[in-house]
Amino acid sequence: METSKIFIGYIIYLPIAIALTYFVSKTLFKNGKTFMIDIFKGKDDIALATNRLFEVGFYLLNIGWALLILKINHRNFNNTYQNLIEILSFKIGGFSIYLGLMLFINLYLFFRGRKKSNRKSQVVTQKLQQPQS
Repeated sequence: METSKIFIGYIIYLPIAIALTYFVSKTLFKNGKTFMIDIFKGKDDIALATNRLFEVGFYLLNIGWALLILKINHRNFNNTYQNLIEILSFKIGGFSIYLGLMLFINLYLFFRGRKKSNRKSQVVTQKLQQPQS
């Protein structure tokens, strides 16, 4: 009987973890496309390809982590629905916090790339404006 409630927990947890990952990824990389296009200054094909690679990496990291923390320990499970809900809330809450951190790390990378790209553009512009001797 204990195994069936744990199996129910897995059936609840996995779709939620995958749906959260999908939602965060689609939101992040739909909006991140603008940053990538700005970073790569008109090279849309490279910007979109890079954005897509970031998205695939985001899926791999997050779904991989969701699967790594999937296990419900038999010793901590006392075969009640209350215990199942508490364990699931801990797992889903922890995974949501992890996704939030990954979101902010990706945003940091987007802003950092944009800042470096703007700095590089300024240097090139200054060199072009200098008089030739």
